[in-house]
Amino acid sequence: MNTDAHRSEGRRRRVILVTGFEAFGGDAVNPTAELARGVDGMEVERWLVVGRVLPVVFGEAEAGMIALVEEWRPRVVVALGVAVGREAITPERVAINLTDARITDNGGNQPLNTPVVEGGPVGYWSTLPVDDLVAAVRAEGIAARGSLSAGSFVCNAVFYALRHHLRRRRGLRAGFVHVPGLPEQASEGRPAMDMATQRRALGAMLRVLAD
Repeated sequence: MNTDAHRSEGRRRRVILVTGFEAFGGDAVNPTAELARGVDGMEVERWLVVGRVLPVVFGEAEAGMIALVEEWRPRVVVALGVAVGREAITPERVAINLTDARITDNGGNQPLNTPVVEGGPVGYWSTLPVDDLVAAVRAEGIAARGSLSAGSFVCNAVFYALRHHLRRRRGLRAGFVHVPGLPEQASEGRPAMDMATQRRALGAMLRVLAD
């Protein structure tokens, strides 16, 4: 489907927006980019899924997410990020108003101990059904658990900026989910999850969200 036709269809239908990130931190791949591209244009229970990839650059990522929300007017937003070393799919419960980057982003920035939004509240809860998402993924035989927060890197900045932007909009669910790294990203002995399994997990979560 070409972009204009896709956008036109999206304006007539209920939309789930799924975002991933480009590769960063020296890795050649990021599974969330492939997950987002893989679901773009998919139909789930008569919902249209729109998948897009965000840059791993502070400021640009947050602005990109907000632009996508305004362009597509989704009813559900699922932002995905990779957490290399985790063993499970982990929907996050809280976005915190803190940026404290342990590494540089893809633009060479490394903000430390700064707010995502100056004067914003300490945090925002996810409005996704975290426990239901965990249960759905586990029902597929895939490891999953709830996680407290999305950390303090670009993942959290996008999550917080998204929830802050939507804070006065009723009926729109939005949150963040971390996925494990791929086997090629994991050092010897560390947990990982292959792409096929991650795709099944995302499919299970999308079915819950479209219900």
